[in-house]
Formats: sequence, structure tokens, C-alpha cells
Amino acid sequence: MSTTRGECKLVGGKLVGVTVTIADMHIESSRLDGDFFISTREDDMVLVKAIEQSIVGFTLPIDAEALAHVIAHVIDAHPEAQLVGANAQTIACAVLRATGEGGHADGSDLHGSDLHGTDIDLQSPDTNLRSSGIGADAKPSAAAQPFEHDRPAPALSSRWDSLSPLVIHDLPRSPAVQMALDEVLAEKVADGTFPAMLRVWEWQSSAVIIGRFQSLHNEVNLEEARREGITVVRRVTGGGAMFVEPNNTITYSLYAPLSFVEGMDVAQSYRLCDAWLVAALKALGMNVGFSSMNDLASEQGKIGGAAQRRFASKGGGPGAVLHHVTLAYDIDAEKMSTILRVSKEKLSDKAVKSVVRRVDPMRSQTGISRSAIIDHLLAFLVEHLNQAQVTQLPQAAVKQANELAEQRFSKDAWLQCIV
Repeated sequence: MSTTRGECKLVGGKLVGVTVTIADMHIESSRLDGDFFISTREDDMVLVKAIEQSIVGFTLPIDAEALAHVIAHVIDAHPEAQLVGANAQTIACAVLRATGEGGHADGSDLHGSDLHGTDIDLQSPDTNLRSSGIGADAKPSAAAQPFEHDRPAPALSSRWDSLSPLVIHDLPRSPAVQMALDEVLAEKVADGTFPAMLRVWEWQSSAVIIGRFQSLHNEVNLEEARREGITVVRRVTGGGAMFVEPNNTITYSLYAPLSFVEGMDVAQSYRLCDAWLVAALKALGMNVGFSSMNDLASEQGKIGGAAQRRFASKGGGPGAVLHHVTLAYDIDAEKMSTILRVSKEKLSDKAVKSVVRRVDPMRSQTGISRSAIIDHLLAFLVEHLNQAQVTQLPQAAVKQANELAEQRFSKDAWLQCIV
């Protein structure tokens, strides 16, 4: 019996990994992980578990086309879930890498070829469009597009005008409580208890925040994190790992009714949710744009990343979209590079040799303090959204988040993603 792992990614960098256990030339178990997203109004792990189960039982050598077909069928059988950043071809590709069989990235002939360093093109005609989050008649996803440096700041649309969010500059809180607050506040918007809210976070301590579907041990050097006193937590949204330090990071969350993003594909919803941020940073003189579906960047490099999740309507409420962004104001690049594990596969399409060069702090571009940037962002919101109201978090929500942090987000079972 042997256990191995393979990785594959879409152009734009979204990575999927599959760990398989093989005995007697059969796949006996599989485990899916990666920095993909699942936009769903139900339990997001249902689709993950269904895909994992569909891989079990395949005999080596694997019929790659049959494997991709089976996985695609499972994805199509869960129309309530939208898989973004991975598809049947990338998952099949990762399985073949794990078994050492190789193959072509487009899924057309996955037998016998070396897959190392091969990407799946999001715009390939062989790509499963529904599972990559693109409508059949939609434009190519932002994930396949370069940094849009020459476009003007996006105008705040009528959707923003009608949102009237509560604006909150929150107190410093522990990483686990921050994870819990995101879920609690999104659920309260989803059930109609709270109106739309935009919350700027403050951190009590340094942390690594991994995505909902990422493999903890493949993303984080846990021994180094413990040595540096850095807390590792798992959030409720997909995407990649983020390294944050209290005075070097700017983080915000938007909690809005689902009607805010109604009729939009995933890439469009990301741009809508970040339109105010891009406009506000451009007002500071930063030449900021979208470098992928969920990354923000300047010409110097990535400055931040976003993640998103949809929450179902409850009790007759409107449902909600949670959209949060982490921006690097400044960064200890050496520390980050020792704590985060970034595979060669992840970096192969980014023309860089290490994670150190992937993030360019905002301090070097603005020359102003972190607090001044936050003050500017909040003032921009209030100025451009006449109905925005500055307030504080209700203590009942804080109490609920503290309890949830203790019950789930600080538990090893959640961190290990076995729940």
C-alpha cells in the first residue's frame, strides 16, 4: 500500500491537489485539497466528498478520459455548487500525477506524458466551463487575464448605492474569533437580522489563515509557525493561504444580501465587491487593478487577495455573500517565506522564483501610514455612499463569535479539515 499526492492547476494559479492511497493497483482512498473555491448555498464539503468518492475504485493504469468524465458527472450532479479554480480535468490531472502516470493537461490524452509544470488553460475548449465558474457565453475569466493597469477606477454602481452598509472599524481580536465573526455576521445578514455591513478588522496577533479546502501540512511549516508564535487558523472561504501581522496587514469583510451579486458570474461579483476599494486606492495615487479573479495588484506585484462564499437564505431572509480581502501594507518577507510552503507548481506560471517576490507592500507605494490608509478607506465609503453609517459591532454578535471560536475555529479538528 502506498500514499502519494499530485498537483495540477489552471492558468492563473488556482491549484488542486489529490492524495491517493493505492493497494493492489486500485485507488482505495482519495483526499482533495487546494486553493479553489466552491460557491454554494449548501454544505460546501458535500461536493468535495462526492468527488473524492468518485475517484476511489479506479484501477491502474487509469483511463484518464473515463476518470475526467466521472468527475465531471459528479460536478454536474451538484448544480447547487459552483466549483471555481478547479474542474474535472485539473482534478484528473492531479490524480494521474499522484499515481505517477502523467498525461496532457487539457484532458484529451492523459496517458503516458510528463505532467510536471503543465497548466490547464481556463479558456481551453476542453475545459468544463460550468465547473470553472464561466457561463458558456461569458467572457474569459479574470483568472486568465493580466494586471489591468491602464483601466480607470471602476465607478460605484447602483448596486452599491442601494446597499447602505453599516461601516465598522473593529477592535483587535484573536485569529479564531475573526474567523468566527465572519460566519456569524454573514449568517445574520442571510437571515435578515442585520443589514449589509462592511467591517475593517484589527488583529491581536500574527497568523496564517488557510483556505477552507487547503491541506494544512502542504501549506504551512507548522514547526516554524510555532517557533515564531504564529497562530494558524482555517477560514470558511476557499482560496490560498495568507500571512498576516497586526501592523502590516489591512483586512476587511463585506456582508451583503445575495441580491447584491444577483445575475453575476463569480469573476463579476469579485469585481463588484472590490470596486470601492480599487477606486479608493486609486484616489491615493496607487495604480491598482485586478490581476486575476481574486487578486489585487500594481505593476510591482500582488498587494492582496480576496475570497468569497454564499450563505443560504434562512427564516425568510435574503441570504448573503461574504467577501473578504487581505492587503499587505508591509511584510516581513523572509518570515513569510519560511512559514508558507509554496510549491514549484504554484509558482510556475508567475515568472518568479520565490514567494518573497510575489507580494509588494502598500507602504512602499503610498508613503503613508497604515492607519492613514484605513482612515482614507472608511472616509471614502462614507463620502461615496450617502446612506453608509459608521457604527460598532453589536455585543450579542461578538459573544456568539467568541463561543463559536472556542467550539470550532480554535479546535484541531477544524484546522485539520476533518470536520
